[in-house]
Amino acid sequence: MKKILVVDDETDITTSIQNGLQRKGFEVDIYNDPTDALSNFKPDIYDLLLIDIRMPKMNGFELYREVKKKSNNVRICFFTAFEVYYDEFRKMFPNLEVKCFIRKPITISDLVTHINSELEK
Repeated sequence: MKKILVVDDETDITTSIQNGLQRKGFEVDIYNDPTDALSNFKPDIYDLLLIDIRMPKMNGFELYREVKKKSNNVRICFFTAFEVYYDEFRKMFPNLEVKCFIRKPITISDLVTHINSELEK
């Protein structure tokens, strides 16, 4: 069973994603506070992290940078309800090849397609 970590400051989003992905056979942990997610993150547990970009206390890019310090081989997709932040991401991480940006809202079946595509790489 594939294990996914979802970090988004909106409780309704994390809960609906967790419920939907669990129905599709994934194991899902959720956090609504990126600092809690970081303090509880353990390397080599998750197959994929789904992280919102805009969150209070710590944005998704900052969370990603800190998680990479704990686990260099972590896979990630960023969630955004806004325009794609790829250029901003490239400025912060010029040597990393993350290209998985998912626009919200998204259906669970489309999200599963994104997840499976990312995990196949």
